Amino acid sequence: MDRTLEAPRNVPTREGLDRATLERVQARDPDALAAFFESYFDRVYGLVFRMLGDRSQAEDATADVFLKVARSADRVDPARDPMPWLATIAANSCRDLWRSGTERMRRSSVPVDDPALKLSSGRNDPEADAIRDERERAVREAVDTLPDDLRESVLLYDYAGMSHEDIAKTLGVTHDAARKRHSRALAALGKALGDRLK
Repeated sequence: MDRTLEAPRNVPTREGLDRATLERVQARDPDALAAFFESYFDRVYGLVFRMLGDRSQAEDATADVFLKVARSADRVDPARDPMPWLATIAANSCRDLWRSGTERMRRSSVPVDDPALKLSSGRNDPEADAIRDERERAVREAVDTLPDDLRESVLLYDYAGMSHEDIAKTLGVTHDAARKRHSRALAALGKALGDRLK
């Protein structure tokens, strides 16, 4: 095999795991799986929490995601960033909860003072911080009111940082459909926010 076509073995991925570690994850090495969990837990939990709006359910769904990862670790592609694969598993876990019928998901906004989602402005300007906090709260509330498919699109694209192409693969739709869904989501957000952010 021509070695020039292979990805470098120890170049860190976006999350800091190198190819060698991902190969060990693929082989279900316990230390590598622990490193994988540590590297991706916060992003997966954050995504699931924003989709579900409930800490307890997000904890359960995140545990479910990593249980599925342990069971299907052989599917990890060491040459690629695993986040789109994880986001697919996370989105499917959330969808399963939404469809379960045993409990309809309540839409609740994240408290403004939630330290997990609080961004530091890096300035000592209480007025600017208060305006930013109000805008963040308004956007979170608007996102929470979107229908599941539109909310999912916004969270995967704007929160998880996935491309429309990766979202299309995750959701099983065409690239154009993923882009149109995101456009509809942004239009719905704009309508929901109205003049609140002016």
